[in-house]
Order: sequence, then C-alpha cells, then structure tokens
Amino acid sequence: MEVFDLALIWAFIIGFGIIMYVLMDGFDLGIGILFPFAPSEEDRDTMMNSVAPVWDGNETWLVLGGAGLLAAFPMVYSIILPAMYIGVFLMLAGLIFRGVAFEFRFKARSSRYLWNWSFAGGSTIATFAQGAVVGAYIQGFNTVDGVYVGGALDWLTPFTVLTGLGTLAGYALLGSTWLILKTEGRLQDWAYRITTPLLFTVLMVFGIISVWTPFVDNFVWERWFSNLGIIWILPAITLLCAFQIWRSVRNRFEGMPFVATMGLFITTYLGLIVSRWPYVVPPDYTLWDAASAPEAQLFLLLGLLFVIPIILVYTAWTYWVFRGKVRAGEGYH
Repeated sequence: MEVFDLALIWAFIIGFGIIMYVLMDGFDLGIGILFPFAPSEEDRDTMMNSVAPVWDGNETWLVLGGAGLLAAFPMVYSIILPAMYIGVFLMLAGLIFRGVAFEFRFKARSSRYLWNWSFAGGSTIATFAQGAVVGAYIQGFNTVDGVYVGGALDWLTPFTVLTGLGTLAGYALLGSTWLILKTEGRLQDWAYRITTPLLFTVLMVFGIISVWTPFVDNFVWERWFSNLGIIWILPAITLLCAFQIWRSVRNRFEGMPFVATMGLFITTYLGLIVSRWPYVVPPDYTLWDAASAPEAQLFLLLGLLFVIPIILVYTAWTYWVFRGKVRAGEGYH
C-alpha cells in the first residue's frame, strides 16, 4: 500500500512547472507579439534587452514540465503527441526562430528587419500553438484502447483558434505590464496606453471561451453548474484581478499591473484544472490511468527533488541580478 499518491504528487509538480512556464515565458513571448507595434527601433532594442537576460532560463520550466510528463504519465505523450504533431511542431519552430533572433538581431545591420520579423513571428506562432493545444485539451481526444485514432488536423477547430487568439491577447497583456515594470519614458507611456485595450480584449475572448467550453463537453457543464459553491470563487478572483489591472494602470502604478496580470492567469489556469480534474487525456483517461509504474515515478521523483530547488534558486538570482529599469542604450547586449 502506497503511503503517498505518487500520481497526485507528479500532477502537482507538472502543474506547477506549466504555470511557471506560462507566467515567466508568457511575458517575453508577449514582448515578441508587441514587437512590430513598438514606437521606434530604439524602443525595440529596449524591449528585447528587458527580457534578454532571462528568456532562456524561463524556458527551463517548459523542459521540466515536458520531461516530467513523459516520465510520469507516458500515456499522455502516446496520445496527445500524435494528435498534436503539427501544433507542437509549430510551437517548437516558433521558439527556435525567436531564440535565434535574440542573438542575430543585435549583430545585423541591413538585415535587422528580417530578425525583427523572426522574433515577432516566432513569438506569435509559438503562442498561438500553445493556446491551440490548450483548446484541444479542453475538446478532448478521439481514442480507442489508449490509442489516438483521430486525424492530424482534428485539433484545429473554431474553438482552438479562439483559444489560440485568447492566448495571444493574454501574453501580449503580460508583455505590456512587464514593460510598465521594466521601462520608463516614452516606451512605458506606450505600454500604459495599450494595456487597458489589451485587458478588455482578454476579458472578452476569455468570456466567450468560458461560455463556449461547457457546450464542448457536458462534463465541464456538470462540474461547474452542479457545484454552485466554492469553485465560483475562481472567476470572482479573476474579475478582481482584472479590476486591479485597470485601476493600477489608471493610477500609473508600475509593479501592480504585472502582479495582477499574473494573478489573472493563475486563477484562469486553476479554473481549467477544476474543469477537467482528474482527466489528463479527456474525455476518458484520468491521471491514475495514464501514470507510469510507481517504482519509476518514485525513482524520478527523488532526482527531481534536487533539481527543482536549483531551478528556483538560479531563477530568483537571475531576476535579482537584473532587477530595476532597462534604459535605452543599456542592457544585456
């Protein structure tokens, strides 16, 4: 008899890794989404310098979540990857293009505009693909005996397009509030101006998704409307975070818009988990169905208990070292 539910522990670890990735890589992807609309080329330099020291470390959480998912819940990989090959490929290709652009853009002269578009395009494609993956997860997967039997483009539906667009708007909001925190002068003023329209866009798209989701799967409808209780605190806190973003921008606070935007993402993420718990491959397989052998989970867990504190420490140290404002003509490069 197991003293601890290893599948539950692993679900918590992977869930923590995913939300850390969304929050930390979300704002630097958001910088890329906003990149073509920046007031000037000098402001683009400042935007990129604001995330250059931390962007690659942020993606550590994506590696942690993906590797942990493969180790602890192999059925998830065996079903979701065949279902999402094209979406995952687009995400990885986008991340590669934007990663290369970080280095090449500052070296280029006549071809700088190409690296601008590489950075912006890679960020946009990667973000949209991530949102579409979330939408496909909400929709569920067509499986028979633990094997995916759907088509290569079953994931691409009007609903997943909407979740992809919602993620684009959400990451852009994270990016604009990051710029409020890290920049000053003309660029910060621009970030203040675009944050409120981005916030209302996010609320509109997320609202449509929230109304649409119960019609995608009756399980979600039953989960929310047969339990008119504590879980409804989550959308209430989400609206409170949205109000705090609006209020903070109006009063020209610098740190609170970013903190409140992270709160908005956390409550939305928890709402997604509540909607689907305990299914990791909806609509049929729970996390216990998808789990690897307890011996394998325990062995890998012991190693991960050493890795996670190291990641947390060097992440905190990096943000501490590069704290403060990023000014024009200064930065990582």
